[in-house]
Amino acid sequence: MGTSGTGRARTTASMADVARLAGVSAQTVSRVSNGYAGVTEETRRAVLAAMKELGYRPNSAARALKRGSFRTIGVITFSLATTGNVRTLEAIATSAAHEGYAVTLLPIALPTQDEVRGAFTRLEELAVDAVVVIMEVHLLDAAALTLPPHVQVVVVDSDAGDRYTVVDTDQAGGTRSAVRHLLDLGHRTVWHLAGPEDSFAAQRRADAWRATLTEAGRVPPPLLRGDWTAASGYRAGLDLAAHEDCTAVFAANDQMALGLLRALHERGRRVPADVSVVGFDDIPEASSFLPPLTTVHQDFAEVGRLCVETVLRTVREGEVPERGTTLVPTRLVRRASTAPPPGHGAQRP
Repeated sequence: MGTSGTGRARTTASMADVARLAGVSAQTVSRVSNGYAGVTEETRRAVLAAMKELGYRPNSAARALKRGSFRTIGVITFSLATTGNVRTLEAIATSAAHEGYAVTLLPIALPTQDEVRGAFTRLEELAVDAVVVIMEVHLLDAAALTLPPHVQVVVVDSDAGDRYTVVDTDQAGGTRSAVRHLLDLGHRTVWHLAGPEDSFAAQRRADAWRATLTEAGRVPPPLLRGDWTAASGYRAGLDLAAHEDCTAVFAANDQMALGLLRALHERGRRVPADVSVVGFDDIPEASSFLPPLTTVHQDFAEVGRLCVETVLRTVREGEVPERGTTLVPTRLVRRASTAPPPGHGAQRP
């Protein structure tokens, strides 16, 4: 009977039980549980020891209701296979942790209205304060797809700024810097290895590539399309290597550029002596490519910070986030994969 009673006490210990064992007030136990200041180290250790002995675990849901915050940000994403999404998620988690918030991730396999509704329902059951959605343009633009109006949302990688708060990399600006760099080196035109058609980032980069060439009075070559992977870059590279007039290529991401470099090497096209290559993302390995890759640097950390800052301003201050898009600047990182075209020196044609 005594053993049974002890077992029940250990599984149903209350804040008052902890206070009695530690010799402090229930208010002190509450302050320790919530990480508040104003408690001596000796007292804090005594309270934590009492919690451990009694098997007491603070009721996070009750604490959240009391202070009006779960200190958790939900993140919905449709893919963890791309560098951009993974590094954006990492940046969001890092920024959230810096602010004392956790991140609850909810990957969605199929981008449908029912899946999105289900995701928000599950996030509400998991008790989150706000949601960051990493979503492609065509999904948000679908007439049948709407996000719940009562949930505070910040969207990454979208052009839905007329309906939501959007944070994104300056896709067009980064592309213009890449294409102009190649034209300034003297290349007559720039070929483009684009990302998948259903990607907002790929669409923005392809549009900016075409517009930059047109503004410079150059005829855009036929666009080649990959799927963000090095394998698709390799396949496209085999095709590009057969075009002797191809002296410059802008790849929509660094992985495809990596596959492209391999294909050009196998076909005897030297980089950058015969063909210059520029990527996009500036992944950590870009400087270790052979040759080191000239690429557009994305500030994923800043994208993540702005997402967290925006949703927390809503949570903490009750502000309604403004609709519109905030663009995070990019910068061109020049390495050894670009040079003037054969026989042209540094002169423009």
